[in-house]
Amino acid sequence: MERMTDLHPNLESIGWLVGSWWGFGVGGYPTIDGFRFEQEVTFSHDGRPFLAYESKTWLVDDDTNRIRPSGRESGFWRATDQGLEVVLSHPTGIVEVYVGEVAFSKIELATDVIARTQTAKEVTALKRLYGRVEGDLAYAIDMAAVGQPLQSHLSARLQPA
Repeated sequence: MERMTDLHPNLESIGWLVGSWWGFGVGGYPTIDGFRFEQEVTFSHDGRPFLAYESKTWLVDDDTNRIRPSGRESGFWRATDQGLEVVLSHPTGIVEVYVGEVAFSKIELATDVIARTQTAKEVTALKRLYGRVEGDLAYAIDMAAVGQPLQSHLSARLQPA
């Protein structure tokens, strides 16, 4: 088990993310049917100037019963003098590198680089907006992929777990 240590000074602006979050969200895109999901997100640290990040999701039915596992992603969030840098990887063969900024409890990120394996779907741009809303973690993700322009893809509101 990871021992809790003092938060690195570089992370003060995003320290409120540390911990586990859980809740439900919705997703959709012109090339797929709309869906609902359950999500568990964890931000952790070990005293160094980054947060480790892990997200697990499950598709759910209208009564929020789990149907099957869905998306997963993991990576690292790093606050620097130039802003926020985030690196995320997906088991579907996609790696996303974001740059962004933090203003109080609002985080805005946009992809700087997207790399993919030969068999991964084409994703050309992503934007993520995170915020603390009444103690919860709320977010929205816009995506440009498979010939579609940048548009809404996922959103959720997660409570401290």
